Amino acid sequence: MLHVANPGFLILLALIPLLVWRYLRRQHEGEGSLRFGSTLALEGVRPSWTVRMRHVLFGANMVALALVVIAMARPQRGTEEEEYLTEGVDIVVALDASGSMAAEDFLPRNRFYVATLVTREFVEGMRHDRVGLVVFAAKAITRCPLTLDYGVLLNILNSIELGTIEDGTAIGNALATCLNRLRESKAKSRVIILVTDGVNNRGEIQPLDAAKIARSLGVKIYTIGVGSQGTARFPVTDPSTGRRVYVDLPVEIDEASLRNIAEITGALYYRSTDTPSLERIFQEIGRLEKTKIQVKTYTHYNERFVGLLFPALALVLLGAIAGFTRFEKIP
Repeated sequence: MLHVANPGFLILLALIPLLVWRYLRRQHEGEGSLRFGSTLALEGVRPSWTVRMRHVLFGANMVALALVVIAMARPQRGTEEEEYLTEGVDIVVALDASGSMAAEDFLPRNRFYVATLVTREFVEGMRHDRVGLVVFAAKAITRCPLTLDYGVLLNILNSIELGTIEDGTAIGNALATCLNRLRESKAKSRVIILVTDGVNNRGEIQPLDAAKIARSLGVKIYTIGVGSQGTARFPVTDPSTGRRVYVDLPVEIDEASLRNIAEITGALYYRSTDTPSLERIFQEIGRLEKTKIQVKTYTHYNERFVGLLFPALALVLLGAIAGFTRFEKIP
């Protein structure tokens, strides 16, 4: 960005056209004062080399004057820097990895696959917030602490699989693990997003007790119940043939408990029955917990007038040297 510190000096550039006009007028008057017996004597006569060089030197002086005036105006090149002041949000996603998440009532695959897919999309949309991941079944495991390195978290999301944790649904323990990660957080807003399809049936901590602890810490818990209504198709292995077959089993989600957990902490409960609805839920949570960003812009200016003074001085020096030669008088 180009900036001029003293633009008032640029008015002096108006003197240059006046000087040029005066110079041309004097040249015309000088030619008119000459008296020749016959104009025929001037036919074919071209201005001498000396006269032409005087014109060149005058032009050089005008260029030097223009450069000096512009240098006095102090042209500067500005470099902008932006400082982001954020009221960040720390978010921990608690993802259910129990056996019921293998139900294939979500497209394109099972509930767990879609939940990790939508979580990846959610993380990819982050810019200034820290995100962590807790995966739970009968036990809760922190797979990624709060981080701004979204690439690391995305790689972890790509690698997690069902069946790596003892089966069960320990919602209370999962929330407690998330709270432990957020306990030391200094973020303006602290959030847990709980994604589950079942009923708490394992663990030492009851979900509502964990919700009350979250409220005392100022942590919001958004709860999402995933799964179709009524029954869902589950893959099972036929013990006689060893082949995979599908059976329809009833869906059991403790919606009342999930709703209470959210309400206790001042958050919301959502029910997702397909992939698009789960995507919309994560987007809505992202809007509700949007980071406040304040941007301060600083501009640093570097002086550029020195680059104009050197050629101006060179032209002046050239004129001064010419003053000691046959061009000593420039009209």
